[in-house]
Amino acid sequence: SIDGSANVHTDGSTAYNKLKEKGYDHRRTVHLGSDIQAHDSMPGVHRVAALLQRWLLGTHHGAIQPKQLDYYLDEFVFRFNRRTSKSRGLLFYRLLQQAVVTRPVTYKNVIDNREE
Repeated sequence: SIDGSANVHTDGSTAYNKLKEKGYDHRRTVHLGSDIQAHDSMPGVHRVAALLQRWLLGTHHGAIQPKQLDYYLDEFVFRFNRRTSKSRGLLFYRLLQQAVVTRPVTYKNVIDNREE
């Protein structure tokens, strides 16, 4: 999640309109009709968003539910943060470490998007 006091800088998409309603300081950069390209003004964000979109569409074929979005994003972040790992064995070891120290999540928890 994003800290409530965070400044959120996005492109001009209307998908972000509710950020201000949620209390975030939302700054928009509208690229449509501008000489500035999104990949030039926010290259890192643009790259990560493209990777996320490709992962969601390629792996899950776009069949995700908004209620479970947190779980999908957690998996994406885990994979993204370890994308340059030189040791796949260590990657698997870290995954097991996290699985052992994390409380179990049942199918019902995932469907209802709640923690017990």
